[in-house]
Amino acid sequence: TWQVLAIYVVLAANLSEQQVLKQACPSCDASQLCSCSSIGLDFIPLGLTAKITVLNLSHNRIKRIQSQDLQQAVNLRALLLQSNKISSIDEDSFQSLEKLELLDLSNNSLAHLSPLWFRHLFSLQHLHLQGNSYRDLGQSSLFSSLRNLSSLYLGNPQFSVIRQGNFEGIELLHKLWIDGSNLSQYEQGSLKSIKQINHMIINLRNSNIFSELVRDLVHSVTWLEVTEIKLPMEQKSLVQNSTRPFRIQKLTFKEALFTDQTISRTIVSLKEITSLKELEGINCVLEGKGRWNTKEIARSEQSFVETVTIIEATIQNFHLFFDLEGMESQINKLKRLTITSSNVFMVPCKLARHFSSLLYLDFHDNLLVNKRLDETICERSWPSLQTLNLSQNSLKSLEQTAKYISRLPKLNNLDISQNNFGEIPDVCEWPKLLKYLNLSSTQIPKVTNCIPRTLEYHVVWYLRMTWAWLQAKRKPKRAPPKDVCYDAFVSYSENDSEWVENTMVRELEQACPPFRLCLHKRDFVPGKWIVDNIIDSIEKSRKTLFVLSEHFVQSEWCKYELDFSHFRLFDENNDAAILVLLEPIQSKAIPKRFCKLRKIMNTKTYLEWPAGEEQQQVFWENLKGALKS
Repeated sequence: TWQVLAIYVVLAANLSEQQVLKQACPSCDASQLCSCSSIGLDFIPLGLTAKITVLNLSHNRIKRIQSQDLQQAVNLRALLLQSNKISSIDEDSFQSLEKLELLDLSNNSLAHLSPLWFRHLFSLQHLHLQGNSYRDLGQSSLFSSLRNLSSLYLGNPQFSVIRQGNFEGIELLHKLWIDGSNLSQYEQGSLKSIKQINHMIINLRNSNIFSELVRDLVHSVTWLEVTEIKLPMEQKSLVQNSTRPFRIQKLTFKEALFTDQTISRTIVSLKEITSLKELEGINCVLEGKGRWNTKEIARSEQSFVETVTIIEATIQNFHLFFDLEGMESQINKLKRLTITSSNVFMVPCKLARHFSSLLYLDFHDNLLVNKRLDETICERSWPSLQTLNLSQNSLKSLEQTAKYISRLPKLNNLDISQNNFGEIPDVCEWPKLLKYLNLSSTQIPKVTNCIPRTLEYHVVWYLRMTWAWLQAKRKPKRAPPKDVCYDAFVSYSENDSEWVENTMVRELEQACPPFRLCLHKRDFVPGKWIVDNIIDSIEKSRKTLFVLSEHFVQSEWCKYELDFSHFRLFDENNDAAILVLLEPIQSKAIPKRFCKLRKIMNTKTYLEWPAGEEQQQVFWENLKGALKS
């Protein structure tokens, strides 16, 4: 009969479409995750159905998206189209994708952007449009219908204009990334319509636009990150006609160029942003010898900055650099100072004595030697210091190093690992309050009475650790729901901190909704015994996230964190642990003392961090899914 024939035709057509899809992209067969990346596709494959939730078509040769291409994929959550040759998108191509949360169109050939593409994407949270060839964002807002947008990536080397109205409709962004390397025109007020931006990153070479941007963002951005800027010397205020309170708390300069003149002017200008608590410079260059206008700096307002971080700074002719006399009044409120991989060989005694509030000092991977350490840690210098990191320097004498460091009356945490001491004396002089000492990788052949008895790594420490462990075993395995503060406690090696803190933490804490992570550096209770901190943090977290690497298995603290989470993993037989493999690591290569890690890796699946950018977006989706489970 004709009804049977009709059913047969429909089934045959459906089967035919599935076969076409399977031929074009074999991994799509009966799978919610359809990975068709890097297989030379010229078009979006036929046969996409409502079953598919993730479609990866990146790194192909697709030139056009047509109306019917995605019409049936109504349950799509993530659509990855980056690194194709797309130059044309039909206005209603995304009309049926009301559940889409991630759309990546980066690194294509789009010369113009249309607001009609996005008008039905009510669930969209992450939009990547960077790396195309458009010069502007049009005359009005592209994003007015994207009420759930959380992260937005824009710009390219041709991008030159930002106009008023371009961002109308966006009220809150967790992350805004703009390649404005050739931005030449910014209409004042263009970004003011966004009420709150947690983290904004902009590649910007035009120094005049920097000042205009800051004036617009001072009330909305929490963390502003600027790359490739050559800072201006203008006398105008950065907060001209702006009313307090301000929102900016952290300002990062990456690959920026400073001179003696511009750095003086910048310090004066930034003091006007009274909300600013943290300054960071990464891979920056300073042309000059330290001839800063210290009189102008001293005359200006008091600085509210508490944390300064400088990583891989290049100071041309650093050996001729002046001692910054006159800056003493500007540093007495600092609490945390990090200067790493920057050829630091000394700090003048006079300057060191004015760091009166500093609690944390990190000078790892520099050029400090014992002779200069006598000047850097002179009598009455760093009077409040509690934590000091001098690892990866050129210290040779442990006896002299201990003697100079004993001048720090409040020091309780010291890292002098990866210095080439070689020998250890029978007796050493240390700070009286020292509790934690890292002497790993220093070629010390034996243990003598040089090791201070005040240390916790001591017999009393092991007794206390055993007691804490027994107490933890008797506690309920899960804290009451009201006491759970974090989605995950993150266990990682300090050597992997750059990836953890600058890549993973940014991605997860700026998700929508954001995940709450517990990191020992940031969230441990100061002054509390470290083992108690570990136990409490694991108990107050839904998950424990282990970032595994060669460095991880060399870390004693990572072993303890594994031990303390172990009873939750196996006694409860639950999914409290998430394993992220940062680099290939064979379970047989893991030291015997990490027997629990071997067992976990053999019984649990883990997420591997991929090298290719196109697979990384899928990694993040899988990690977020594991954290939510």
